[in-house]
Amino acid sequence: MGQVTVAEAVGLTLARLGVSRVFGVVGSGNFHMTNALLSGGMPFVAARHEMGATCMADAYSRTTGEVAVVSLHQGCGLTNAMTGITEAAKARTPIIVLTGDTPGFAKTSNFYIDQDDAVAALGAAAMRVHRPETAVADTYRAYVHAVKDRRTVVLSVPIDLQTALVDWDEDAVPAVPAVTGAGAGGASIEQLADLLARAERPVLVAGRGGWHAKAQIRRIAASVGALLTTSAAARGLFHDDPWHIDVMGGFATDGGAELIAGADLLVAFGASLNRWTSRNGTLLKDKTIVQIDDTADALGSHTRIDLGILGDTAAVAEAVADRLDAAGVQQRGYRTDEVETKLIDTLLWREQPFEDRGDDTHIDPRTFTNAVDAMVPLRRIVVPDGGNFNGYPGAYLQVPDVHGYSVPLAFQSIGLGLASAIGAGLAHPDRIPVAGIGDGGFMMSHVELDTAVRLQLGLLVLVYNDNAYGAEVQHFKHVTDQLEIVSFPETDIAALARGYGCEAITVRSEADIAPLQDWLDGPRTRPFVIDAKTAAFPSWLLGHSMDEN
Repeated sequence: MGQVTVAEAVGLTLARLGVSRVFGVVGSGNFHMTNALLSGGMPFVAARHEMGATCMADAYSRTTGEVAVVSLHQGCGLTNAMTGITEAAKARTPIIVLTGDTPGFAKTSNFYIDQDDAVAALGAAAMRVHRPETAVADTYRAYVHAVKDRRTVVLSVPIDLQTALVDWDEDAVPAVPAVTGAGAGGASIEQLADLLARAERPVLVAGRGGWHAKAQIRRIAASVGALLTTSAAARGLFHDDPWHIDVMGGFATDGGAELIAGADLLVAFGASLNRWTSRNGTLLKDKTIVQIDDTADALGSHTRIDLGILGDTAAVAEAVADRLDAAGVQQRGYRTDEVETKLIDTLLWREQPFEDRGDDTHIDPRTFTNAVDAMVPLRRIVVPDGGNFNGYPGAYLQVPDVHGYSVPLAFQSIGLGLASAIGAGLAHPDRIPVAGIGDGGFMMSHVELDTAVRLQLGLLVLVYNDNAYGAEVQHFKHVTDQLEIVSFPETDIAALARGYGCEAITVRSEADIAPLQDWLDGPRTRPFVIDAKTAAFPSWLLGHSMDEN
């Protein structure tokens, strides 16, 4: 037992609770709290921008399931991070955004904003340290809320409280309670088991909420002859099952989408079935739809459903599998010889035929991505950014498992992929993080290359460079030739990356990619950036990605 400042008590409490890593940009308002986290044994990554720090923490937590902390200055430090906070909040990533706060009596301060109202507008949980004597309890409550409710929590600590002394005893920090996910009622289990037993062409889709239910979902699929697929957030979950379709939605191959569209029953485990997963609803037509989620608001929030089951996906799936086993259900379902052949032929994008649209100075993005995919070891983490190019790294690059893929697109913002790939790479140092990003998103975020260089991170950055905001060009070129506002002069991105200390090359043909092999064979102690001058044409995703919704 001893006395510490509130700033130290907050940092030490988070360290005691098990925070695994801290990212941030440090100012006067969070200086002491960040040092307290370091004193508690937490490794710290100093980012160059608050949004980058937040995206790193978001990706780190997504790919590990552990809680990361983002440490920010009050006011402008918090607002700089708002896009990243919104992305994490929409994805329900359990991170703690630890920020200073201007005292309520100092409303004339340059740093003052109503932080709680600002945070609430983003969809994150606004919590705070109220008094010195409640510092540990308030911090504990914020951590438990993040973990148990899967929420992004912003914990504001007013700077006038941070220097106050409080009693500190690490043994007085309560343990985080273990909570078992609830199962569904017997009637729901029976109803779902009956639907599965009667289905001729069942498809089971898992989202992020189904990660922990993999074994149970596969038990059901084996009993009823179902095909397996995932939303983008869970891509790779069923990679080792011969009856998986890889991914549902915009990233699916034409053959995979046809199989999903042909199902008579679709059961979603922790997947929201949003417009991206459903291809604007086209993959949900003419079938019975069941959705299982542990959050009531998620049921039917994006589409009509025939049956909604509130409960933990693993618990529900296990109960259904047990019911099917007890009834002796063992049917072929959708697992026919014809379907097996189609799965083999259409599983991988790299094996789908296309007409190369490259020229003397531009490479076809499909040719480029397929070549990189063949060179880079499968022990990788793929992080695609947003834009017209998005489907190439997002779908053409293979992933080894569910931990090998992270999609920071819940907010549909471009420019988050580079920092997210850094966070994902730190989470899994035995893998090669691969960021697929457009030139527009890269120019917004390349400052974090400095962070990757300082970390000696073996990061591979694929820049799909068409000198434009390509989605806008392709979307509007049919209605106007006034595209100057979304087009830019050619930029030497490779030179810019070398200025940060990266290795970098410019690619205009497949032969230009060869130097990548030397980097892959080497120690990979600094990032490798490829400025791919890509041919400009609308991707297959554009038709359903630009619709208003």
